[in-house]
Amino acid sequence: MWRRLTPNRFTIPWRQCVQYQRVLQDQCHHAGDHAPSRTSGVNPIDIERIILQETKISRDHLTPEIALYLITPDCRLFNEPVPSIDSSIMFKTDPFWAFYWPGGQAISRFILDNPSLITGKSVLDVGSGCGASTVAALMQKAKYVVANDIDEVAGYAAVLNSQLNGVDYTRLHICTENLTAAAPQSIKEDVILLGDVFYDEEFAAVLQPWLKSLRNAGKQILVGDPGRHGLTEDRRRDMRHAAKYELTESGCIENNGFKFVNVWELK
Repeated sequence: MWRRLTPNRFTIPWRQCVQYQRVLQDQCHHAGDHAPSRTSGVNPIDIERIILQETKISRDHLTPEIALYLITPDCRLFNEPVPSIDSSIMFKTDPFWAFYWPGGQAISRFILDNPSLITGKSVLDVGSGCGASTVAALMQKAKYVVANDIDEVAGYAAVLNSQLNGVDYTRLHICTENLTAAAPQSIKEDVILLGDVFYDEEFAAVLQPWLKSLRNAGKQILVGDPGRHGLTEDRRRDMRHAAKYELTESGCIENNGFKFVNVWELK
């Protein structure tokens, strides 16, 4: 059942970055220092078709201002295995991008409630998934947003969700590089968003020093988390508590019983 999934570690053997001037148009451009190297050759129209076929538009979450293509209880994939007929095209990995994880909901809600944090600034959304936080930042007039997820399909989902909400997706960049392994000085964006990334101790141990280096370089870093194992009390000492939200009833059911979710900002 997809509702029992938890995020995988970020790993990727190659770099890819695409800026979509029009929805699903096959163009590569430079986005900050996150330069493109190659594309997968997958037909964007096929990906778009399957996303639209296997998801429903949902506003049942903490940010009803944002409509999203998601796998909901009304979708066949909510309780069924991924059909093998489409796996070679789309589901090379579990479709985490099709769920609105609680940390991402909190980050997006916080952005919508605090537009001055984002307006006129460049934004990097790490582990962007469905692209909700990216959409929220674009709604709040970010200079540009890099939606970074190692699953290529997440990039297409971010584009489709941006179009669905009528935001200016010419300011949207898609990057599938594992940026958490990149040198901190290569990250040029002003604000870094991370939702649900502290899901285990192993990855948290890698992530925290990277984030501290970015904070020392003057970046503003926001973390959304419902209480995952990797965000220990010791790691929270490097953060200040910025906000707390109660999840919707459906959000609690779909996220293993989490009821509340927090936003943290690195000091």
